[in-house]
Amino acid sequence: MQEKAQAWLGNLLDWGKSRQSSNAEKLYVEAIRLARAPHFYQKYGVADSVDGRFDALSLIVILLMRRLKPLGEEGKVLSQELFDSMFADMDLSLREMGAGDTGVAKRIRVMAEAFLGRLNSYVQAIDKNDKKQFSSALKRNLFRGNETIDPVANGLVDYLFDLVEKFDHFSAQALLAGRITVT
Repeated sequence: MQEKAQAWLGNLLDWGKSRQSSNAEKLYVEAIRLARAPHFYQKYGVADSVDGRFDALSLIVILLMRRLKPLGEEGKVLSQELFDSMFADMDLSLREMGAGDTGVAKRIRVMAEAFLGRLNSYVQAIDKNDKKQFSSALKRNLFRGNETIDPVANGLVDYLFDLVEKFDHFSAQALLAGRITVT
């Protein structure tokens, strides 16, 4: 019996190590690091709440997915894996906060739908290089209609376009290997 338990634990630990070492997980860890940067909350006015942190993380993951899209089949697969990593983490986080199975499934579905809506509006604005459209999308989503925050005036839109440029300069090889660090 003890041998079975040790084997099960070993398999679980191996799964955790392989999951953490996947290229999607490496990109996800970088996205988390960027989304948790204090300037998002202190300088740009993102709400330091569960919703605000979800929106900041969604934003960074969307920027990464946008960069992965033109990298052929490998980029599309990695983009999907990045999305899957994020929502597996969201599922785990909700469970840790005490949500039950039924509640988690409903919340994850709502979060995924919100994410996909943001993906379309953010990418469209970025690809058009339309700062006004991007600012409007950020006001609707990241700032949830808080009209006192102007993402153009406070510099967030410029910061995000600079971040897009940094992502765009990473080589396809580095991105597909999950080897990026933004300074």
